[in-house]
Order: sequence, then C-alpha cells, then structure tokens
Amino acid sequence: MGPVVVTTIGILFLVSEFGSGFFHIGHTYPVIFIVIGVILLASAMAPMDGHVEFPLTPPPASPVPPGVAPPYSNPYAGPGQ
Repeated sequence: MGPVVVTTIGILFLVSEFGSGFFHIGHTYPVIFIVIGVILLASAMAPMDGHVEFPLTPPPASPVPPGVAPPYSNPYAGPGQ
C-alpha cells in the first residue's frame, strides 16, 4: 500500500505545480483517502488461493553426507576462541 500512496501524493503535488488554483493540494487531498480505500478494498476481496505461507519453524538440518567432514565445533565453552 505504501508505494501507491506515495506515488499518489507525488502526482498530486506535480498536478498542483502545473495546474491552476483548483488543483491545489488542499483541494485534492481526498484523492489520497480514495486511493487508500480502493487498495484496502481490493486486498480484502483478493482470493487467497495459491498463496504460500512461510513455515514458522525452519526445516530440520540435513545430515552430513558420507565422505564430507562435519562442520567444526569449538570444544571450549565460552565466547572468543
């Protein structure tokens, strides 16, 4: 929603610079609310079929294949070395 609102505000400022007194930003600010409302309505009506949700837990680590050295682990406790 953010990029559309920022683009709309930019277009309104551009129109107010090139337009006459009617297109002043004070007269056109309701367009921002209309754009926000259209975006919220479109997102509420969009189907959720085919959307993939990210898993909340990472997948389990795969075992080390044979012939490959396991990753190094520090035998000493504590930070540092």
